[in-house]
Amino acid sequence: MKITSKEIIHVANLARINIDKNALEEFSEQIGKILEYVDILNSVDTTDIPPTAHAVHLTNAFRSDEEVKHTQRDIALGNAPEKEDGSFVVPKIIG
Repeated sequence: MKITSKEIIHVANLARINIDKNALEEFSEQIGKILEYVDILNSVDTTDIPPTAHAVHLTNAFRSDEEVKHTQRDIALGNAPEKEDGSFVVPKIIG
């Protein structure tokens, strides 16, 4: 499928992307190749294939919610490079 430079400019404007005029021909060729490949995929017979959301079966990866004892403060702070008054000292990130 051939895509024109005018169509590329239109889509770029919709996406608020600035495209170098010198690269338009190259983009047109690359996008055209991608669309040709999609046309090949569209020609594959999928009549007996059920629609799927994922390529592999996914299962819930959550663990059961179990009550556990908290880590003691001294142990948690044991390897901290810097600590103060029982808390971690971290770099300030907000002005």
